[in-house]
Amino acid sequence: MNVSPFRRVAIGAVASLSLALTACSGGSTGSAPELGDKPVTIRATWWGADTRAELTNEAIAAFEKKHPNIKVKGEYKDWGGYWDALATTTAAKDSPDVVQMDELYLASYADRGALYDLGEAEKIVNTSQFDDAALATGQIGGTQYALPIGVGVMSVVVNTDLFKKYGVDLPDDTTWTWDDYARIGKELTDKSGGKIHGVADAPGFDAGSLKYWARQDGGELFGEDGNVSLKPESLADMWKYGLDLISSKASVKASTMVEDQTAGITASSFATGKAAMTGKAYNTQITALQEATGANLKLLQLPRVGDTKANFFKPSMYWAVSSQSKHPAEAAAFVDFMLNDQAAADVLKTERGIPANKEMLQHLQAGLTGSDKAAAEYLNAVTPGKAPVVTPNGGSGIEPMLQRYSQEVYFKKTSPQAAAKAFIKELQAEIDAAG
Repeated sequence: MNVSPFRRVAIGAVASLSLALTACSGGSTGSAPELGDKPVTIRATWWGADTRAELTNEAIAAFEKKHPNIKVKGEYKDWGGYWDALATTTAAKDSPDVVQMDELYLASYADRGALYDLGEAEKIVNTSQFDDAALATGQIGGTQYALPIGVGVMSVVVNTDLFKKYGVDLPDDTTWTWDDYARIGKELTDKSGGKIHGVADAPGFDAGSLKYWARQDGGELFGEDGNVSLKPESLADMWKYGLDLISSKASVKASTMVEDQTAGITASSFATGKAAMTGKAYNTQITALQEATGANLKLLQLPRVGDTKANFFKPSMYWAVSSQSKHPAEAAAFVDFMLNDQAAADVLKTERGIPANKEMLQHLQAGLTGSDKAAAEYLNAVTPGKAPVVTPNGGSGIEPMLQRYSQEVYFKKTSPQAAAKAFIKELQAEIDAAG
């Protein structure tokens, strides 16, 4: 069972620390923060590798040049260590002033009052260049607790070299259906004589594909009340479709899908040229896939049902301000600089994803090449629907849970109908337990 970062702290060595946070206050002060000219030091934390740290520190230097009275101490860790450290420092009331936040944990921190209401800093943080749907990805209960750094949208990535090699035409991605997707996948497998498979995966191993299938069926994964609103029949139909892909050999075997999960995106069947299409990628992942395959790749819109706008903005990550910050104005100024200043954009470019700020994207777009350019053009071509409800507190373990049930279905240990009911029940129980 996956637990929220706060619940891990309660279980671990710092169980005695109290999360004495004002519930649902978001660190509200009741008045707008104001920038001063006295020397101030703030801390900013993020997860990522050394390359991200180098670029971020370069952007920090540019910020300090613009705001000479504000010093920023940067801290970074890998993904796993980051959340443990953030939970520990938050529980100890020693959270960094600025935190890089992920969609899976946003509600966990916001619901406990650990994040600052950025609406109070509207005179400092400019949000005019963000789509409403993008801004909504950082809102809990209508309060703007975080701002998306970059955004992505779901896509099908195709290896056009394999399509050409086996004489299969690329589909019209403005009109194709899931039946077309399955048919083309089987055609690729058959024409290659089984040397490759048309499709590298079946839906159900990631939360993004689950959200898409729910939305194209007129539903949502989570409702506005934070509870699971997914219809069991939508989930069961998704798994039935995946079973058909496997049985027809349009896709790789279920065991290969599981191996690909462990191998990671750059060592998957698609990345190694053993399959011609992958249907669970975000547009921003094309760069990593391009480097891994060494092939010509193309982004296609996902098949859809009718005119439903099932696609959605997925924030790559956010910047947020801690409610524990003693310098919310300076922290907000740093967030504003990182998202809205060309000096920061020129340094960071697309390292954290295609910029959610439309003005910064336009500023960078002329200089984008290759896969970055393709990802940006695809983002502009897709019309997302309403932003999905942010993963509620207690729901951060959805992907390993979903993968477990998908494996049971695809290995034919459980029926799609039974697995759908059990998955929804278990996910709701996790949310109830966290509330």
